[in-house]
Amino acid sequence: MSPAPHTFVTRVTGSVHVIGAGLLGASIGLGLRERGVEVTLEDQSPTVVALAADYGAGRARAEHDPHPSIVIVATPPDVVADVVASALARFPDAVVTDVASVKLAPFVELKRRGVDLTNYVGSHPMAGRERGGAIMARADLFTARPWVICRDEETPASVLSAVEAIALDLGSVLIEMTPEEHDRSVGLVSHVPQVISSLLAARLVPAPELSMNLAGAGVRDTTRIAASDPELWVQILGANSEPIVEVLDAFVADVQQFADALRAIEAPGSRRQVADLMAQGNLGVKRLPGKHGSSERFTSITVLIDDQPGELARLLTELGDLGINMEDLRLEHSPGAEIGFAEIAVLPEVAERATTDLTERGWRTL
Repeated sequence: MSPAPHTFVTRVTGSVHVIGAGLLGASIGLGLRERGVEVTLEDQSPTVVALAADYGAGRARAEHDPHPSIVIVATPPDVVADVVASALARFPDAVVTDVASVKLAPFVELKRRGVDLTNYVGSHPMAGRERGGAIMARADLFTARPWVICRDEETPASVLSAVEAIALDLGSVLIEMTPEEHDRSVGLVSHVPQVISSLLAARLVPAPELSMNLAGAGVRDTTRIAASDPELWVQILGANSEPIVEVLDAFVADVQQFADALRAIEAPGSRRQVADLMAQGNLGVKRLPGKHGSSERFTSITVLIDDQPGELARLLTELGDLGINMEDLRLEHSPGAEIGFAEIAVLPEVAERATTDLTERGWRTL
């Protein structure tokens, strides 16, 4: 007789009501339901609620349901303040949080209206996908991802603990920031990259088909997030425009400096200027946290794989047999050829051995 699956005890007390049953709301519901938490759902669209419920994110809230202990607002940014204010009035004993990607604007608006924010604390899980909706929801969406909590000096410990319990149950890493710190930070590491990715992808629209046939990992990596929802991003960018504009203005100055140096590449100092600007990019990349948020850096090995069923599984199995821990994996297909490339990240000290051992087993490496 096989043992029963291990079930973790939830940190959440009472039921949770999620307002907004899209990607984030439904993912929160799925994750909490796995912990045995009772979750009810609400959305402007009954169809969205029904879809999220079908996926197991919770059930539609009924009029006779008892009040929840926690309300999570997962609506678009432009209505967050309205929905939070309404939730505080409807459920006066509940802790209310929102998971919008902009924190300062809703907080300022709620303060301006004179809303009692004793039971409210803003938060933001740094997780998402290129496409939204309940159909894309995942219970593990927040696992090992930062979850920012923007409490202030008046936030009661019980309110803070309730929101922390949600984030911890969903496997997130807690980070405390002020709303101003949060918006400035996400402007730099999330919102501006979205803008730059979208603008770069837009340059592909008028490109000749011959050029597009040469597209590889570089352009795919830098434009991946350009597939995001424009309507949602208009709201996010508009609500956080000031810090975004500051970074974009600095970026424009860097681009202009780079273009001027290339325009006069034969001039004394131009090549050094280009090299220095590229080197600054190297320094910036080194500051990005690695696996599990560490500063660990990895070496990439590229292995050629025949485009046939089972080849990738065979490669991964042999890496395990060789005792090589794969830190990351990226796949790319070669246009017009029945071959693919598996870029495997490993610790620098095992890279040479990994290449040698894989070559001895018949794999082709670059």
